[in-house]
Amino acid sequence: MNIRGSICALATPYRQDGALDLDGYARLLDYQIAGGTEAVVVAGSTGEAHGLEHEEYETLLAFAVRHVARRVPVIAGTGEASTRKTVRLTRRARELGADAALVVTPYYVRPTQEGLRRHFLEVADQGGLPVIVYNVPARTGCDLLPETLAALRDHPSIVGVKEACADAGRIRDVAALARADFAFLSGDDGTAAAALEAGAAGVVSVVNNLVPRTFRALCDAGRGGDREALARHAAELAPLIAALNCAPNPIPVKAGLAELGLCGAGLRLPLIELAPGPARTRLREALGRLVPLATAA
Repeated sequence: MNIRGSICALATPYRQDGALDLDGYARLLDYQIAGGTEAVVVAGSTGEAHGLEHEEYETLLAFAVRHVARRVPVIAGTGEASTRKTVRLTRRARELGADAALVVTPYYVRPTQEGLRRHFLEVADQGGLPVIVYNVPARTGCDLLPETLAALRDHPSIVGVKEACADAGRIRDVAALARADFAFLSGDDGTAAAALEAGAAGVVSVVNNLVPRTFRALCDAGRGGDREALARHAAELAPLIAALNCAPNPIPVKAGLAELGLCGAGLRLPLIELAPGPARTRLREALGRLVPLATAA
């Protein structure tokens, strides 16, 4: 499993009646592939995984697998708070055709490091898919430490880590664990350039939903060791990344997708749409500097 480069954490579009918008999802998938995105994540944090009914999760993943048609790898978000549930969902993702599983650390239950080690080993042993470990302490209340990650990387089915902790020391420590069969993927847009410079093999990105070509250029420059181009693309993206920080993900990126005409801005409670005002104006202006807006006056 060679998952590298520019990877999009896909948003999940909804129709006005709240149902899945598969037409919008097809547009988003095609926009990503045309823009050079090298893999897509279905039903991750940005995809509002925990707002999906089980039947909707299956519909969304099966649709993505069919529509992508092996043009790029499809990575399924399968992480749950329970190890048994995570194994069960990972097995189902395999049956639906996913190429790999993105498994977030168990949220809310606050496991120990030993509990985390056993959790990921059991998912790798029993889930049937290559596993990308996902560490995002700001969302889960649980931090997978580098020494625990080092104990996991020898498992043949654990193929990488998406590290969303933006601390410079953490980036350095996780980068030191990377090797040919274990990929370090950044999970934070704001420090993506620094992670690529430190040796990350790629980035699982939110902003990529909106500007896949620019983000692919950033990843190519970083992986190619072109520091000048990396700095230039990072500077181009910085205002948009900053604008996306105006509200919890995926609220702002959904607003941006609506500006591009790819899908509506609707979310599911308790998430609500980004209200009109200065934050939305900044987002629209930053996005408009990089790509044409469908809603331009």
